Amino acid sequence: MRKILLVTAAMLGACAAQQPPVHGVTPGHKCDATGTESFIGRIRTDSTGAAIQRATRAAVVRWSPPGTMLTMDYREDRVTVWLDQAKRITKIRCG
Repeated sequence: MRKILLVTAAMLGACAAQQPPVHGVTPGHKCDATGTESFIGRIRTDSTGAAIQRATRAAVVRWSPPGTMLTMDYREDRVTVWLDQAKRITKIRCG
């Protein structure tokens, strides 16, 4: 019985030490769109998206083709990339 109580106490202590996840916050990722002007006018590709993600330090890249409705929730770990009809990048913003 004593052994069960010790194990249970240790497990509860480990659970209490963990922080609950916060929506839109990924440790080590806070988007900064400074200097992304060089991507404007480029065609959307996986490699361009990866380069934007690295340049902004974002955890998530959200593409926004014309006519797409976006959620208004702000996420500091996300970069949003707007596209025109030809899939060219027109705007890059964090959130």
